[in-house]
Amino acid sequence: MSKAARVLALLEALQDHGASTGPELAQRLRVDVRTVRRDVVALRELGIPVEGERGRGGSYRLKPGFRVPPLMFTSGEAAAAALGLLAARRLGLEAESALRKVRRVLPDPLRRGVESLEQILGFTGDVDAAPPDGETLLALADAAGRGRRVATTYVDSTGTETTRELSPHGVVAHQGRWYVAAFDHQRGQQRVLRADRIGTVTLLGAGAPKPPGFDATAFVSRQLARVPWAHEVIVHLDTSHEEAVRRFPPTLAELEPDDQGVTLRMRADSLDWAAGLLAGAGCSFTIVAPDELRAAVRRLAERLLEA
Repeated sequence: MSKAARVLALLEALQDHGASTGPELAQRLRVDVRTVRRDVVALRELGIPVEGERGRGGSYRLKPGFRVPPLMFTSGEAAAAALGLLAARRLGLEAESALRKVRRVLPDPLRRGVESLEQILGFTGDVDAAPPDGETLLALADAAGRGRRVATTYVDSTGTETTRELSPHGVVAHQGRWYVAAFDHQRGQQRVLRADRIGTVTLLGAGAPKPPGFDATAFVSRQLARVPWAHEVIVHLDTSHEEAVRRFPPTLAELEPDDQGVTLRMRADSLDWAAGLLAGAGCSFTIVAPDELRAAVRRLAERLLEA
C-alpha cells in the first residue's frame, strides 16, 4: 500500500471508529505502531487535526466537530454515484466501504437523499436502467424516507400534463426505466408512475403512510404485469410453481399455484407473441382464455413443422 493510500486509510479509520489506540489502529491497518505514528504526523501536516494522548492506554482521535470538507457533487452526480454503487452491491461486488465514503463527504441535503435512496431502491432483475434526473430522484427518495407528500407535474403516455400530489413509497428499476410506487392523493390509491415523466418535486406536509409490509418492487412488478394490453391470457401450466417463476418473471405474469400445477395470468398486445412465449415454457399447458390463443398456437406449430 502506498503512503498516500495508507494515510487516507488512517483518516477513514479515525472517522469510523473515533478514539483508537496506536496498537488498535496498527492492527486495523495491518502496519506497525511506528508507521501509525508517522502517518498521524502526515495527517497533521495536511491540516487534519488529529489529537493524541501520550502514555500507556493513550489514543488518537480527530478533533471533535471536525469533518472532511464536503465534495462538490451536484444532485445528478450524487445520484449517479450512489446508483452505480448500489447496482454494484446487487451484483455481489464490494461496495459498502465506498458507499460509506460517499455518504460521509456529501453535504447534508444530498446525504439524506442518498441514504433514503439506499432504503427504498429496488430492482426487478436488471441493473442497467439509466436514471432520470438526479435531483428528481433524490427528492423522491428523500420524501419517501421522511414520509412526506410531494407536489409535482406528471406527463402521461398521451403527452397530457397534470398536477399531482404523491406520497412516494419506493423507486424501482425495470428494463431500462425507473418507476415510482406512490400513493396518488387525487385518485386515492397506490399507483406506479414513470420517474422520467415526473417534473419538479416540491416537498409538502406529512404523506400517506406506507401500507404494512409494502414491497415496492413486488408492487411495481404486479402492476406492470397488469398493463391493460388488448388480450387477457389465462393458461394452466403443468409444472411446479418454482419452475414457473423461473420461466415467467413477476413483471410478465401473475402465477397462482393450484392442485394440478400453476395458473398463469397476463396481458398481451399480440397473441402470436403470447404463443411464442408459451412455446418456450418448457412444460405442457392448457389454454383457458382467450379462444383465439389456440389458433395462434396452432399457427406457430405449423410454421415450426414446416421449418
